[in-house]
Amino acid sequence: MSFRPESLRGASSHVAGHVDYRLARNSIVSEFRKGRLSRLDVCDAHPELLRAAINVGEETREDCPICEETKVRLVSYVFGSRLPPSGKCVTTKRELARLSKGTADLACYVVEVCPNCSWNHLAQTFALGRRARTAGRSAT
Repeated sequence: MSFRPESLRGASSHVAGHVDYRLARNSIVSEFRKGRLSRLDVCDAHPELLRAAINVGEETREDCPICEETKVRLVSYVFGSRLPPSGKCVTTKRELARLSKGTADLACYVVEVCPNCSWNHLAQTFALGRRARTAGRSAT
């Protein structure tokens, strides 16, 4: 199961508001490998984020860039006006699709997490809901 924007039915390669944070991630990993950042600086996932990664996170094929012992997991959170202030952890593709069809304007944040060493980094963000659908139509 994939929680990426392209997993939404009918999504094109131009998802409204899609931001990928790979360059920032690569910079942090590079600084860690050069010794400019310690493991304590980069492995600081909140206990609730670790719990979500272990229980509902989507395991990837990619090894953790810090400990290189465990596959990283993706955890997705959705934020919006009708959701709790702490957001909603999305646990299934079906749930993400249901949220994307709603009328509320939502923002989805996908976080990469290593359950072994607590590495975490924001992987990407994208818009969901009515505004995302109308923006997607005007972009194509």
